[in-house]
Amino acid sequence: MFSVVRGYNIMVIIVAQYLTSIYILAHDKTVREVVFDPNLLMLVLASAVTIAGGYIINNFYDSEKDLINRPIKSRLDRLVSQNTKLSLYFVLNFLAVVMASYVSFKAVLFFSLYIFGIWFYSHKLKKRPFIGNLTSAILTITPFFAIFMYYKNFEHVIFVHAIFLFLIISMRELTKDLENLKGDLVLNYKTIPVVYGERVSKAMLLVLSLLALIPIYLLLFYFELGYMYLYFYLCVALLAVFNLVLYWSKSKLHYIVLHNILKFIIVCGVFSILLIDINVVMNRLF
Repeated sequence: MFSVVRGYNIMVIIVAQYLTSIYILAHDKTVREVVFDPNLLMLVLASAVTIAGGYIINNFYDSEKDLINRPIKSRLDRLVSQNTKLSLYFVLNFLAVVMASYVSFKAVLFFSLYIFGIWFYSHKLKKRPFIGNLTSAILTITPFFAIFMYYKNFEHVIFVHAIFLFLIISMRELTKDLENLKGDLVLNYKTIPVVYGERVSKAMLLVLSLLALIPIYLLLFYFELGYMYLYFYLCVALLAVFNLVLYWSKSKLHYIVLHNILKFIIVCGVFSILLIDINVVMNRLF
C-alpha cells in the first residue's frame, strides 16, 4: 500500500509545505508558532491524504498500462486488491474533508474541488494531450496553494518561485509521457508523444527548460535568496545536463535518467529553502 500511495512522495510534500510555511509564507512568525499551528497541521494532513487518495485512483485507472510500463511495481501494487484500494480511497477523501472542516468551510470547498479535480484528471483528462499535462502540473502544486491562501502572503518572490516549480513539474510530466510511451501506445492514451511524436516532445522539453531560466534569472538578480542562490546555479547546470542527455536520448532508460534529474531538482529545491537566510533561520530557531 505504501507503494500504491507513493508514501515517499507524500513525505516530501509534507516537509515542503512546512518549510515553505516557516521560511517563505510565514517568515514574520516564529518557528514555534508555525509548527504548532493546528490549522496548518490540518491543511497539511488534508493535502497528504487527498494526494494519497489521488495516487490510489490513478493506480486504479492505470493498472493495465502499469503492467507494461512498470511490471515490477505493478506486481507489488497488485498484492493489494482493487476493492481494498477503492475502499481506502473513499476513506481518505472523507478524512480530508473532515480535516479541512476544522479550518473553515472555504477549506472544505477547496479540498472537495481538489478531490474532484484529481478524479476527473485520472478518469478523463490524463489521456488527452496538453490539457492532461497542464492539469497534472496544476494539481501537483495545488497543496501549496492551500497554505498560500491560508497565510495570504502575496509577495512577488513567491509567484516567481511558483512559476519555476510549475515549469519543472511540467517538464517532469512530459518526460514521464516519453518514459511511458510504450504503454500509452498500446492502450491508446492520447499523450503528446503518442499524438505528435518524440521529436516534438523533445522540442517542447527544450523550450520549457529555456523558459525555466527566466524565473531563475529573476530570482538570482532581483530578489534576496541568501545562500539559496547556490541551488539555482546548480539548477542551471542540471538543466544543461538534462538537455544534453535529451538530445541523445533514444530509449526508455534515457528518459528515466531525465526523469530522475527533474525529481532531484524538485527534492533538492525543498531542502534548499533552509538556505534562504541561514542567520535568520538560526535566530528564529533559538
